[in-house]
Amino acid sequence: MARAEVQSLRDCLEGATRERFFRDRAATVRVDDLKRGTSLGGRLADFAGKSVLLAAGSQLATALALIELDGIARRLVILPPDVDPGHLGALSAAAEADAVVIDGASVPSEAFDLPLRVICTPNIVPGGERPLARLPTEWLLLTSGTTGVPKMVVHSLASLTAPILPVRQADYPVVWATFYDIRRYGGLQIFLRASLGGASLVLSSTGEPIADHLARLAEHGVTHLTGTPSHWRRALMSPAIGKIAPRYVRLSGEIADQAILDNLRHVFAPAGVGHAYASTEAGVAFEVNDGLAGFPAAFVEQPRNGVELKVVDGSLRIRSPRTASRYVGDTPAPLADGDGFVDTGDIVERHGERYRYVGRRGGIINIGGLKVHPEEVEAVINRHPRVRMSLVRPKRSPITGSIVIADVVLNESACAGEALPQVESDILKLCRDALPRHKVPAAIAFVPALDVAATGKLARRHG
Repeated sequence: MARAEVQSLRDCLEGATRERFFRDRAATVRVDDLKRGTSLGGRLADFAGKSVLLAAGSQLATALALIELDGIARRLVILPPDVDPGHLGALSAAAEADAVVIDGASVPSEAFDLPLRVICTPNIVPGGERPLARLPTEWLLLTSGTTGVPKMVVHSLASLTAPILPVRQADYPVVWATFYDIRRYGGLQIFLRASLGGASLVLSSTGEPIADHLARLAEHGVTHLTGTPSHWRRALMSPAIGKIAPRYVRLSGEIADQAILDNLRHVFAPAGVGHAYASTEAGVAFEVNDGLAGFPAAFVEQPRNGVELKVVDGSLRIRSPRTASRYVGDTPAPLADGDGFVDTGDIVERHGERYRYVGRRGGIINIGGLKVHPEEVEAVINRHPRVRMSLVRPKRSPITGSIVIADVVLNESACAGEALPQVESDILKLCRDALPRHKVPAAIAFVPALDVAATGKLARRHG
């Protein structure tokens, strides 16, 4: 059952009975205070019918602006923190923006040649009467993985909240947190889950050391925590991981291999561990809560909760009410095909009664005409008990065009340097036993860390 009955995001807060908060590293906003005042300096009416860029530097300011302006503004354009300042003009023009919300950590307001510029602050002040008329606000999100000016897709509150089923009020205060930034689809989903579910939310902070972040989550009693598999692998490497005791952990954004699922179940027993499949364009397709990697073939064979899946030439395609309606701006390709299916570009293979993720169509390594999906090799490497995370990449070869190289991060129980050749040998044996010869890494490099992009995904590069 979708949340079609929600008229605006602020409606979700009006009926709250338990004390709730939104909190980042620097400030806290109590929901009761926000219900009685405004974070936008009493300027709500000025935004009526406007297309608004949300360019605040902090996630908290963005969250407050979303709550206040949904149902008032015509459009809310959510800008992630790593957006190229050189693209702001093109994005503003494509969105037909005529207003911008900033804060003290934003790009200077002079960068936006817009008639209305308002500062959002966590210091809630009285006033700010809401216009009586309600608008069906469009939520514009930027897609990732493109070069040049990012694409923008149009969602509605209904499409964004469709995956969020009504929940029974827990007998304890629910506190959500996410390693994601809420200005991207994955983090935005958690912000909405907290808002609709009567929960509090602790936000991440750019540049915050992982140990400090985990300590802050423990301090505020986080019960539900989400992130990409890469987020979780980095967290598991920190001794501070023992400070938190969530009741539910969730993964999305990357392939959740069996190793990371098993590690999380071991560390956080008896918490529930689930992984979800979603994209900015297609929305949340499904959740898997049986502890196994991949997803049941029944998900493809039978529509679930209005979501239809099909596999065409190995690529997963999705049609559902959770899908964005269209792209905004000069985008040559339609968002969906003629039947309304979004091609995700994620390659899956059926094994018995389960589909397994193989990798991205655009990330294939070509080895003398043979295809290698890096994620497939990483899933094998990550099975080794001393491996925390790995990155498989190509290296140019004059003979085959490319060869497969693996960068590997070992966990805290890894052996001394003199025994590393044995670990390398064991990893290669795992690969030889599980993979065709051309997919076995030609070399393994042990590295102290791997780069993770702003999206929370491994930063992949091409050799």
